[in-house]
Amino acid sequence: MNPSPHAPLSATDRTRVRRGSHRAVTDRAVLWQVLDAGLVCHLSTVVDGSPLVLPTGYGRDGDTLYLHGSTGALSLRTAAAGVEVCVAVTLLDGLVYARSVFNHSMNYRSAVVHATAVPVLDPPAKLAALRVITEHLTPGSWDHARPPTDKELAKTAVLAVDLAEAAVKVRAGGPGDDEADVAAGTAWAGVLPIRTVYGEPVPAADLEPGRPVPGHVTAARPR
Repeated sequence: MNPSPHAPLSATDRTRVRRGSHRAVTDRAVLWQVLDAGLVCHLSTVVDGSPLVLPTGYGRDGDTLYLHGSTGALSLRTAAAGVEVCVAVTLLDGLVYARSVFNHSMNYRSAVVHATAVPVLDPPAKLAALRVITEHLTPGSWDHARPPTDKELAKTAVLAVDLAEAAVKVRAGGPGDDEADVAAGTAWAGVLPIRTVYGEPVPAADLEPGRPVPGHVTAARPR
């Protein structure tokens, strides 16, 4: 059973925000919003005694995050063995220019999740998880494209990451300049917004002539 989106996030030693604690957000709904707005997460684990961080696509279903990759990927095999992992998603919303270099900053939304990854092995459950990932990254594709074959499914590793232990930080707004720098008026201050936009779809070189771009592709919007 998934928790309420307004249930508070956990406050463990690993998720307690110590630096910039005023930017910590404890509403679980904000965690979900950050994850739903992102496309790439960074999976961190320890492989053969050394830290390893890799970017990967993901999808969320309730309070579970699904990651996928090749069964041959050492990082996924290690994570599937029951070791602790850390998953991070960061959305950059703007560069903050201050009157002093020290007070320059960024506007962002970030989520950090700590968990023991669980491999999804049951074929129907794996298909359901892959649908979640596919529909998050490319909405509408699961019903449009060919589904995975048994052979393809066997080559694909899927991990489930529980979102029970997570931390969220958000910064928004303008620079926090010192009063003396504001009074001096020697530099410009403000925010340069950053946003993600989708370009025009580019058909594959071997696509048959005349096939139109499907609606689920043209409907993609900035996140």
